[in-house]
Amino acid sequence: MDEHVYPAEAVYEEQLREAGDPHAFPPVMAALQEEARSRGLWNLFLPHATEWTEGLSNLDYAPLAEITGRSLIAAEALNCSPPDTGNMEILTIFGTEVQRQRWLGPLLEAEIRSCFLMTEPDVASSDASNIACRIETDGDDYVINGRKWWSTGAGNPRCEIAIVMGKTDPDAAPYRQQSMVLVPMKTPGVTVVRDLLVLGYNEPESHCEVLLEDVRVPRSNVLHEEGGGFAIAQARLGPGRIHHCMRSIGAAERALELMCRRLRERVAFGRPLADQGVPREWIADSRIEIDQARLLTLQAAWLMDTVGNQAARGQIAAIKVAVPRVSTQVIDRAIQAHGGGGVSQDFPLARAYAHERTMRLVDGPDEVHRRTVAKLELAKYGD
Repeated sequence: MDEHVYPAEAVYEEQLREAGDPHAFPPVMAALQEEARSRGLWNLFLPHATEWTEGLSNLDYAPLAEITGRSLIAAEALNCSPPDTGNMEILTIFGTEVQRQRWLGPLLEAEIRSCFLMTEPDVASSDASNIACRIETDGDDYVINGRKWWSTGAGNPRCEIAIVMGKTDPDAAPYRQQSMVLVPMKTPGVTVVRDLLVLGYNEPESHCEVLLEDVRVPRSNVLHEEGGGFAIAQARLGPGRIHHCMRSIGAAERALELMCRRLRERVAFGRPLADQGVPREWIADSRIEIDQARLLTLQAAWLMDTVGNQAARGQIAAIKVAVPRVSTQVIDRAIQAHGGGGVSQDFPLARAYAHERTMRLVDGPDEVHRRTVAKLELAKYGD
């Protein structure tokens, strides 16, 4: 991180500007990935051993993900960035041998990118049973029609495959109506309508609105089985949520570091800001909150490794509420400590704040996760 990633951040931004495409693959990223490979720092996120990777436990990966979370480009440098991580996990678990060879191998080698199409603009997608995209059978094919948004990765020119969630049987039980289907991005009828900005930022990984009009793919492209889409989503989102939280802790740590350095450097009213009462409260509260969030996240990772993702769902829901709240609070204090510089492009804080504030919505809003925690807590006391 010190020798390669941090110095590359400004270069990365400059090369994106020169390319004229906010989602390009700048040469500096190719160099970072080559360096990461040479050090064996590759596909660290995947807890399942494959022919491409030996796998790490969630608990092993947690501190590594925290370190990469200190920079918005580090995860991609190690091929550990969403949405590819989640897509690779479900291909590993649910994909057929043909599907894994065709898509998982190139993703694990970072030869291509992918996207995940679940959220829709016309329904409350926090309840996945609302998903309206239709996946209809026509002989040996599926025909897909729907509109998706916040489709992370869809605007990347290297994105070749989408995992699409839609309804194959609207008359089935509520959580057996949905299926997930692999859709190559070059399939006729797939249109990337527009980029969606995040608090004004066009993020490098892209978040897009995607239109699916009479998109035809073979039925063999279904993941696992028809009606298994909701279960696959739950399997995908659990690890995805904890990975987001691990990286968010790293973002908070970097913000605290920048805040402390700034407060020691600046003098106001005759003494360093670091010697004044309110800034010291910012520092103390930030240290306490980050350490609490980290310990809660490590507990969730340990439970995922020892009793499984389903049994750990309460802890996963808890960290998905607690950690983004902490990271945004700490970054907000760091912005305040930097004054006008904090909201400028001269420091990484404004972009980090936009990213971390979004984490309160990504993979389910806070309110849904609080609902899960409360439901599990009440269940201890009977009906």
